[in-house]
Amino acid sequence: MKATPDIFARAGDGTWEPTPDGNERRIVCWTPELMMVEFRFEAGGVGWLHEHPHVQSSYVAEGAFEVTVDGRTETLRAGDCFIVPSGLRHGVKALEKGRLVDTFTPHRADFL
Repeated sequence: MKATPDIFARAGDGTWEPTPDGNERRIVCWTPELMMVEFRFEAGGVGWLHEHPHVQSSYVAEGAFEVTVDGRTETLRAGDCFIVPSGLRHGVKALEKGRLVDTFTPHRADFL
């Protein structure tokens, strides 16, 4: 966890931490206006349906995910991405082992 803003990050930076839904995340870098977080999922891992006031963009770095945003569900694979506007209910299911790289604006103070 990075307790102070950092605008540069290296591949090995950050500490992997468990998420409440049983996956893992590491904060990559952040400022008060923007945060990048990497999430790891085992096959079958679920990112619970939830909502937050932050705008989120997500890039599928590895694997395949069933992604639901505001009731619409799509299957996305490595190289695909999606955006979650503020306040919309969303979640994911890992169809295979994979990683998502999420950005949030403003930063997720609850992750710090």
